[in-house]
Amino acid sequence: MFLSRRFYSICIIIIVFLLLGYIYPVMFLVGKVCVFTLIAVLIFDGWLLWKDREAIDAKRKCSLRFSNGDENLVRVSVENRYMYPVHIDVIDEIPDIFQRRDILFPVDLSSGAYKEILYKLRPTKRGEYAFGQIRLFVSTKVGLLIRRYTCGEPITVKVYPSYLMLHQYELMAISNNLTELGIKRIRRIGHHTEFEHIKEYVKGDDYRTINWKASARRHQLMVNTYQDERSQQVYSIIDKGRIMQYAFKGMTLLDYSINAALVLSFVAIHREDKAGIITFAEDFETFVPASKQAGQMQVILESLYRQQTTFGESDYSSLYVHLNKYINKRSLLLIYTNFDNIIGMERQLNYMQQLARQHVVLAIFFENEELKNFAARKPQTTEDYFQQVIAEKFIYEKQYVTTVLRQHGVYSLLTTPDNLSVDVINKYLEMKAKHLL
Repeated sequence: MFLSRRFYSICIIIIVFLLLGYIYPVMFLVGKVCVFTLIAVLIFDGWLLWKDREAIDAKRKCSLRFSNGDENLVRVSVENRYMYPVHIDVIDEIPDIFQRRDILFPVDLSSGAYKEILYKLRPTKRGEYAFGQIRLFVSTKVGLLIRRYTCGEPITVKVYPSYLMLHQYELMAISNNLTELGIKRIRRIGHHTEFEHIKEYVKGDDYRTINWKASARRHQLMVNTYQDERSQQVYSIIDKGRIMQYAFKGMTLLDYSINAALVLSFVAIHREDKAGIITFAEDFETFVPASKQAGQMQVILESLYRQQTTFGESDYSSLYVHLNKYINKRSLLLIYTNFDNIIGMERQLNYMQQLARQHVVLAIFFENEELKNFAARKPQTTEDYFQQVIAEKFIYEKQYVTTVLRQHGVYSLLTTPDNLSVDVINKYLEMKAKHLL
């Protein structure tokens, strides 16, 4: 039981009446009448609130797994079983990691009424999040007392890599609207590498694909159709070293890389390639063999669920040794990493060169968008000029890294965390179109 602000406000007024009674005796009598009236109303209000044992009920409905970096919907339903209207303050005990103090919802419910409260949570770290119970603070129209109800059960939800983004790509792929997400239509160079079937010529078909022998037999133009090579191995290799701990909009570069690797794996499997996952830091850690079986996406999702960065230096020599051990077939290796400067890239360049002799290697690293925006500002003071020169130096070094990698046979992609998933998919489709595997 709690006393409301209205009760304390009335008490202050009564105290003023009693104090005025020392000057005006009639006010002392008014004060005493008010005291007895307050006690009577207080008892009546308590009876209204406590005459029913379980007159208020509340339930929480949400998915048992959340999508990292996305808005996840939580529903709280409240029902009033009193025979009269009540006011309820609903507090849902969300996980501490969100650090939100605005999950309090005032609700007015008439007798027998039901209301559903909707709010969203955006996690920025993977792992397990614990919800507490639902606290309800109920008061009647009298409003002197507040009764607390405790409803709902504590639950634990798992925060996985961004599977909501994955569903979005899946729906767009079904409706053939991937261009709305920024996926480009790549013009193919030459023919596809695998013959599929012969069909009748329709307007827009390439004249170079006309099959003259089949056309002579059918007395109409027939064309050959080709398809992409299938069952090619695509591995997403995620660096978990200290350089991937940098944060952007509340999420680390590792989280952005994991989300992009998940989406790319889905696209690769959708195109009948085999997708696999590798993670490494000081040691070679996770290895999910490339496959396109029905349960492969769930295996990848589970393998990425608990990945965390470390504070050590990433060991590319260990990565090279283990890749030679586990991967025998020529594959596309997408390495999600980040180079602070040219020196950091040059330390790993030798291992990337050796990998590029056996596989197609795409190094993916991140552009500092805040630094780029800072360099684009108009300087006002001499200090601003010096700072902008330093910022432009760092930006140039990032761009220079892409040039050096390309000169040594390693493909590269410099992108921002926000555009990572789309840019990686576009690069994958471009490399497939050019038959680089």
